[in-house]
Amino acid sequence: MSNSSTNLPRERISRLREMVADDQQLPTGVKLVAAPLRFVGFWAAVALPFLYVPLLFGGLQASELTVFVALVALNALALVIGHNYARS
Repeated sequence: MSNSSTNLPRERISRLREMVADDQQLPTGVKLVAAPLRFVGFWAAVALPFLYVPLLFGGLQASELTVFVALVALNALALVIGHNYARS
């Protein structure tokens, strides 16, 4: 049996990454939305770790653990979105 079905998602993801990394291939409407999203994603990824400090300083209670995990997930999403911001 062949493994071609398992490689299909990887190929699609790599083509999508190439298309998003190269702004020239994006349609105009997507370019207009992508630039501000990258800006917000980049600066959110920079600023969000400062919100960890008060949570970690006081120790994580059971109710704060959910907030901390949500902040880490949001920071990871912001890192992905803002990854190509201001690349020359």
